[in-house]
Amino acid sequence: MQIIDFHGDALFMIWRAKGKLAYSNAKELETSKERLLEGGVKAQCFAIFVPPEVKTEQKFEVALEQIHYFFHEVLGKNPEMKHIKEWRDFDRLRDGEIGAMLTLEGVDLIGNDLQKLHLLYQLGVRSVGLTWNNANLACDGAGELRNAGLTNFGKEIVRLNNQYKILTDVSHLSERGFWDVIELADYLTASHSNSKACCNHPRNLSDEQAKAMFDRGGMIHVFYGGVFIKNDKKVKIADLIKHIDHFCALGGVRHIGLGSDFDGIDSYIEHLENAAMSQNLINELLKHYSEDEVRGFASENFLRHRPTLSDHPGSGVDEFFDTIQKL
Repeated sequence: MQIIDFHGDALFMIWRAKGKLAYSNAKELETSKERLLEGGVKAQCFAIFVPPEVKTEQKFEVALEQIHYFFHEVLGKNPEMKHIKEWRDFDRLRDGEIGAMLTLEGVDLIGNDLQKLHLLYQLGVRSVGLTWNNANLACDGAGELRNAGLTNFGKEIVRLNNQYKILTDVSHLSERGFWDVIELADYLTASHSNSKACCNHPRNLSDEQAKAMFDRGGMIHVFYGGVFIKNDKKVKIADLIKHIDHFCALGGVRHIGLGSDFDGIDSYIEHLENAAMSQNLINELLKHYSEDEVRGFASENFLRHRPTLSDHPGSGVDEFFDTIQKL
């Protein structure tokens, strides 16, 4: 069964290794091309994540370095990997091809410069998370005790996402920031979030938040980080399915997707430690849900809820990237 994985950190891993990991088959990569093919992953989202310890003046440069690896290591060396630039590109994937879409995990790297965000749109970013766990100029993250909402700048970013039919990602947001986004965003997603009722972690979503996402047509992509699933060293696939069960009980059966967070987690589900094992989850889900429902979780719910299939701003991705290479 074909899967769309809405969150993975392979670009961060390749950047941290200074480009010395071969995306095709590096054993260090949980979402290598080889493992995606083995696990039946039809499309993989590649997060741009700049860790908070990077100096402010270097953050955008680090983001461009990760985008460089996306174009040259992921796409350039693997013809099976196809760049998702428009929402309709998911429908154009052929047998043996894997879609690759850029996402942004935190706007810290643009400072207060929206021109940089426009450039990221042009390079292919189609989902924007306003922050990681920290506070920035747009909002507070889930790890910020202040729990502030969106700033005026953050609200401007959400409106810009709406204008260009870009998803606004609520994963990692503070609770007040979440509710601000719910009020403003036309295109909602949680790229990697689980249920707080099942596991009381500040990164997870409350029942009220989940219901608001479903009511607004948003998607919640459950993820595979063990500590976000169960407060135990041993976490099984059945424990993750409890989160899916709970979201379904809240009315989310057509609003649930998968966002593994592979290459970005350090606690795992047994028998689901990398993308090659993805069908283990599918097989377990089929014991509890109909085939149509499981296909929804795997990919079809997202395809039904993605923004309308119009083109995105600009088509000059190659020209923009050529410019970046010369900087």
